[in-house]
Amino acid sequence: MGVLVLAATPIGDPRDAAPRLAIELADADLIAAEDTRRLRRLLDDLEVAPRGGVTSYHEHNEQSRTAELVDRLRSGDRVVLVTDAGMPSVSDPGYRLVTAAVAAGVRVTCVPGPSAVLMALAVSGLPVDRFCFEGFLPRKAGERSRRLAGLADEKRTMVFFEAPHRLAEALAAMAEAFGADRAAAVCRELTKTYEEVRRGGLAELADWAAEGARGEITVVVAGAPAISSTVEDVLPAIQQRVAAGERLKTVCAEIAAETGLSKKQLYDAALAAR
Repeated sequence: MGVLVLAATPIGDPRDAAPRLAIELADADLIAAEDTRRLRRLLDDLEVAPRGGVTSYHEHNEQSRTAELVDRLRSGDRVVLVTDAGMPSVSDPGYRLVTAAVAAGVRVTCVPGPSAVLMALAVSGLPVDRFCFEGFLPRKAGERSRRLAGLADEKRTMVFFEAPHRLAEALAAMAEAFGADRAAAVCRELTKTYEEVRRGGLAELADWAAEGARGEITVVVAGAPAISSTVEDVLPAIQQRVAAGERLKTVCAEIAAETGLSKKQLYDAALAAR
């Protein structure tokens, strides 16, 4: 059996490439690249002459080419997968190949490296102890609104990718779904010459983006603020759920986890109110 190597590539500055990236590209039996022209530029930057072959692997041929790559892996080849920037399979081709390789019993490893998600989180100034990555929002307004409505109560910091020509619309939709003053950061052209980070409320950022934005965009949005609740606030909800047939202990445990209130206090209050 061979090995599938997911190799992170620089998101802007080629000097960010991990030293091991050059070694893997040079020694691979086959390099599968999202864009072979961009791969050639990267090889030139790293001064690497690969000894193996190069093939394309992108969203338009991913389904058909996966089986070919798995056959190469089964035959013992070391296949290195690279995308245009960042880690393969994170909003880029790769997930389908990883799944097929795992199913075939092939070892999968990776070359760690630059990540727009983690860098944007780090420079955003927003909480990073808990976060979720939401990728690109739907292009159609209705689908986008429904996706954002489902995230309105998300407590974790959220990270999105967005195309520059859709940025203003996306930020305006977020302001409507999350609130105009919800804190956010728009990170543009990370690691590149014109790197820029704009911080502010969603409505303010939407107004700024309406003037036009260029480059690769990552948006970081603060999670929903915690709502302070008292035992008296949640007691009616407990009573309603118990009346509907749920166990009192189970209901109290779930609401305690959601609100931070004491499970014992909730339980005692519910018993006293009977």
